[in-house]
Amino acid sequence: MGNRRIPLANTIVVTGASSGIGKACALQLDKLGFRVFAGVRREMDSDALRCEASATLTPILLDITDAASITSAVEVVTTAFGEIGLAGIINNAGIAVAGPLEFLPVDEIRKQLEVNVIGQIAVTQAFLPLLRQGQGRIINIGSLGGRIAMPFIGPYSAAKFAMEALTDALRMELRPWHIHVSIVEPGFITTPIWEKSKEVAGTIFNNLPRQAEHMYGTIIPGVRETYSHAGRTGTPAEEVAKVIIRALTEARPKTRYTVGRGARLGTSVLERLPDKLRDALIIRWLTKSPAQ
Repeated sequence: MGNRRIPLANTIVVTGASSGIGKACALQLDKLGFRVFAGVRREMDSDALRCEASATLTPILLDITDAASITSAVEVVTTAFGEIGLAGIINNAGIAVAGPLEFLPVDEIRKQLEVNVIGQIAVTQAFLPLLRQGQGRIINIGSLGGRIAMPFIGPYSAAKFAMEALTDALRMELRPWHIHVSIVEPGFITTPIWEKSKEVAGTIFNNLPRQAEHMYGTIIPGVRETYSHAGRTGTPAEEVAKVIIRALTEARPKTRYTVGRGARLGTSVLERLPDKLRDALIIRWLTKSPAQ
């Protein structure tokens, strides 16, 4: 325990816990003895979590784009552990909108930012009184795409870049209360988000005007498959969860944690390259066959 802190509270809120990183975090924290409130959007996801967790894990219905839903979640946690406060919150809920920016519906771009940026802020604001009370931590889930912009997932990258800035600002603002704020930056991970993104991209592409199909038709299918392949063969969500738990429990947490080979390569090499060379390398990777 020498390199781990002993939090005042042991209650954690995890958003987006129905699958992927959020679910892995909720289950691992539950096994470690934390009192977990796992945010999900559907009752069926609550039931599925209960089947895999101990009786102390509490699924809560939480739509991070709905103010009433957030307020209700805060009330549930406050009623249970308001006097103790929170040991941490993991802002994980998110979506990925894919397609050429030139033709992406503005409503889809707005939805991406509403979920992946505004929703994260809204949840953090709502739970901050409990975090102060428990001297808790805030862990935001970023991405390699928040350090290096990627084509055809422009709104997703924009949202993750925003989370980098918001994490930095929040960390400085909350310093007087000793509330640590970290961001975890995975590369491609094996979660449903990329398959869902592929489905959304497919729907968008099928509804594009004819000129868009003429302009992007030869590149989009390959790009879509490359992203999907990278997601299927990426870092397991369970490995990302282990790093998130480190950020929650280390005595001296880092401000940033990169997870996975792709993320480390991106932040140590690609990020330092001249823009045009980096652009060329990324486009070459995206347009090659995943089997190559």
